[in-house]
Amino acid sequence: MFKKELANVPKQSGCYLMYNSDNVVIYVGKAKILFNRLKSYFTGRVTGKTKKLVSEIDHFEYIVTNTETEAFVLELNLIKKYDPKYNILLRDDKSYPYIELTNEKYPRLIVRRQININKKNTHLFGPYPNQYAARRIVNLINRLYPLKKCDTMPKKVCLYYHIGECLGYCEHKNIDITPIKNEILSILNGNDKLLIDKINEKIQINSENMNYEVCKSLMDELEYIKLIFNNQHVEISDSKNRDIINYYYNNSYLSIVVMFIRGGKLLGINNKVIPVFNEIKDTLEFYIASFYRKHNLVPKEVIVPEILDTNILEEILNTKVITVKRGDKKKLFDLAYNNAKTQYEKEIKLIYGNEELTTNANEELREILDLNKLHIIEAFDNSNLFGTFSVSGMVTFIDGLPSRKDYRKFKLTFDKNDDVASMKEVIYRRYFRVLKDDLVKPDLIIVDGGINQINACKSVLEDLNLKIKVIGVKKDNHHSPESIVDGDNYDIIKIDKKSNVFRLLSRIDEEVHRFTINYHKEIRSKGSISSVLDNINGLGEKRKKLLIKKYGSVTKIKEASEEELSEIIPKQVAHELHEYLSNLKERSSND
Repeated sequence: MFKKELANVPKQSGCYLMYNSDNVVIYVGKAKILFNRLKSYFTGRVTGKTKKLVSEIDHFEYIVTNTETEAFVLELNLIKKYDPKYNILLRDDKSYPYIELTNEKYPRLIVRRQININKKNTHLFGPYPNQYAARRIVNLINRLYPLKKCDTMPKKVCLYYHIGECLGYCEHKNIDITPIKNEILSILNGNDKLLIDKINEKIQINSENMNYEVCKSLMDELEYIKLIFNNQHVEISDSKNRDIINYYYNNSYLSIVVMFIRGGKLLGINNKVIPVFNEIKDTLEFYIASFYRKHNLVPKEVIVPEILDTNILEEILNTKVITVKRGDKKKLFDLAYNNAKTQYEKEIKLIYGNEELTTNANEELREILDLNKLHIIEAFDNSNLFGTFSVSGMVTFIDGLPSRKDYRKFKLTFDKNDDVASMKEVIYRRYFRVLKDDLVKPDLIIVDGGINQINACKSVLEDLNLKIKVIGVKKDNHHSPESIVDGDNYDIIKIDKKSNVFRLLSRIDEEVHRFTINYHKEIRSKGSISSVLDNINGLGEKRKKLLIKKYGSVTKIKEASEEELSEIIPKQVAHELHEYLSNLKERSSND
């Protein structure tokens, strides 16, 4: 396999791109020696996830680089450009909340989920394990210190000033808050004692003033803080900000743990179990680089397993990257390994279960339909109310999983209860766009219904000179998939209700129905002035704007008489609009 192509691959560092038969990049990797790495895919024995990847490769390309570091950077940029499906599985797109003390004259304390990792900000702290933990710390510090609370600067003092939680920066100018700012920075950098002392001080003041409800609230906060700090404490000789990364590998899956150590405390742990398509070393290095590249701040020090190239990672992350063999750091490194193993054992059964319902089910459907490949499925559904507000929805499943970014909504150009006409319109609009914009075609189209819908779909595809497999799904009395109608020969294929294929088709059916109905409700709930007016002949943009300006809503337009409407638009158009809305009102009341 690829023997001739492999003979020309150089023994140099670089990146390689794997393509499927649709000329779509499905995987990007880097290699110290391109020839050795590519040869390992096609001449050696591959198993597990790598076997699945290799089965889809139609051809490959490679780019030679001067150094392995250049290859690493190129790999990250190529993955960002092509977003290959197998690389997506290795990413961790989770973002963690951070606490920011803003750089304003009178700073505020806020929680940020989205941060600019390239922006140097010395007053950004975290990551915190969740939004609740970060928000609770911010709320507590805001109660203890009279920081500015408003996003903008109002003209007069507000309630916060009167309850002693703001110094009234809007009215009282040139306030020196340096001492307050320094104390807050000290707390956020891990000064537990200062925070606890400040809470106790507030409790004492409120107790003397007989504000017992406030005292009780602060005592609850004190207990929470003490509990959190006790759980966060780790045995380590310094208070440097560092992340500790370790892994556990078994049966083609890699369980990775990142422990966030901040100011000598364990703030949180990130867990991820991912499939391996490459060397463990390369998979780990890619994961680490992508983890920090998009969402998370790089700490002063990162501790990694010995199998990784610390020099390359230091260049990529622009921070100190080390391995450890003894001492307190090694104990924490071993703790990270134990966490990774525990997480693997906890998640692997669920992962295998999901594979049965997705990848395996997709493969079973491919075999039933005798397709060479089944990667992308697009399914359609139509919805209307008594022939009004006609819409269609399309959902996309990739390898058995929903790809929500590829879902599409269609507002149909006519209002008739005609499923065949609706199908023809939506199929034409969708696949004319696919041709026009050179989009990737699906391997399978699923329509809701039988031969009529299939024929409507196929006739449009033939007009567009597209060859895509089409099937219909028939339902039983419980609206559950009962059989597949093969669009090629109209054979009826019964579906075993205990099979993975049944579960996959049920999920697709439920998803496309939910998506389409929600869009239909959205159109109706707006009364969608524009959507309603679109259904009336003679109402162009100018006339629609005049009606919207005067009445503001469909309800108000319904209440207007035909004579009132004719003051704005021609009599015949006013008559048609009035009749249409009257019928719509009557139908809605019967709905």
